[in-house]
Amino acid sequence: MEIIQASCGCRNYLQPRLNSRIFYSNSRNYSVNYYSRFHPRSIFSRNGFVLSAASPDSVATEVAQVDLSLAIKKRAAEISPNLKGTSIFLVGINSTFKSNLGKILADTLRYYYFDSDSLVEEAAGGKTAAISYIERDEEGFLASETEVLKQLSSMVRLVVCAGNGAVKDASNLALLRHGITIWIDVPLDLVAREIVEDRIQLSATDMLISGSSPEVLAQLNTLYECRRSGYATADATISIQKVASELGYNELNAVDAEDLCMEALKEIEKLMRAKKMMEEAAKPF
Repeated sequence: MEIIQASCGCRNYLQPRLNSRIFYSNSRNYSVNYYSRFHPRSIFSRNGFVLSAASPDSVATEVAQVDLSLAIKKRAAEISPNLKGTSIFLVGINSTFKSNLGKILADTLRYYYFDSDSLVEEAAGGKTAAISYIERDEEGFLASETEVLKQLSSMVRLVVCAGNGAVKDASNLALLRHGITIWIDVPLDLVAREIVEDRIQLSATDMLISGSSPEVLAQLNTLYECRRSGYATADATISIQKVASELGYNELNAVDAEDLCMEALKEIEKLMRAKKMMEEAAKPF
């Protein structure tokens, strides 16, 4: 976890729609190049990304502000000064729990929200084109995911819902260390149910997961076992089962985005407190 001082003002989060291109060569190395035209009131620009305030003719679309509870707003106000604009990366098997948390957490902290899978898909020319790339050269597609993470990790004031491939290797994990990483641990049977019942917008990589409920669950188990060690390196973990138990819920689906947001803020506060103690201990007498 690396704390970065933010230089930009507080804004509501955006759901970006970036014009982008993806190039590939005979060497099978993909590179992603983003270029966008935004409203002049841009907040910051790094490595080709430009984020701005939404406007009718802008390529960014601002998501409606969520009516957050007073307790969540108060907790966010308490930790924001120490957070200093550090970006937050949510990892774990893709689910509505993770994506909904990402949006409400961004709104709470007055950050910007990005879904890394969506950015990779747009860079490839859309979901259909992205699926084609995966089928033709999965290694090249994963390299594009790394490039997107590299660009996002250079920025501040972001909540990034990272795709399933975000923890695939040491290079990606190193990029995630530029911010705070939180593992959203969702029971796989819940994720399988979302996929089978078509209650989740699947990314290009998730589209390859299909079949009956038992088949989908088996595929998710395989994916989980491949990624679990990467997820375990996160700075904090939020378990849906644990949150439901602590709140006295009989059903895991009773856990909503605000419950998870409060839990995320608590975990972030713990990390900030631990960092402050380490800094104090390192000071000379």
